[in-house]
Amino acid sequence: MRVKGGIVTRRRHKKILKWSQGKRGAYHRLFRRANEGMLHAFFYAWRDRRNRRRDLRRLWIARINAAARLNGISYSRLMDAMKKASITLDRKALADMAVRDAAGFSAVVQAATAKG
Repeated sequence: MRVKGGIVTRRRHKKILKWSQGKRGAYHRLFRRANEGMLHAFFYAWRDRRNRRRDLRRLWIARINAAARLNGISYSRLMDAMKKASITLDRKALADMAVRDAAGFSAVVQAATAKG
């Protein structure tokens, strides 16, 4: 007597089809196509969570560089001066400060260049 999937297979198929709701055509109707689509979707989601961090860091650096140049210093010189002055602000906080609090950012630049 052979063992068949039965309820276990049906549950697995229903789970995949539930995850693939909203996709077009066979990708939400047929298990094989839905399974392909979900495997790709999960991989893209995993990959793009990492790419989002990369993109945000690039954005922060661009914002810091723009604000630093308004204060007469380049990004790389500012980061070097901050490191020498032991100012430990991460790029996310520094970029937020550059956008929302220009006076505070200028104070950080002044403090970094005075000590560095």
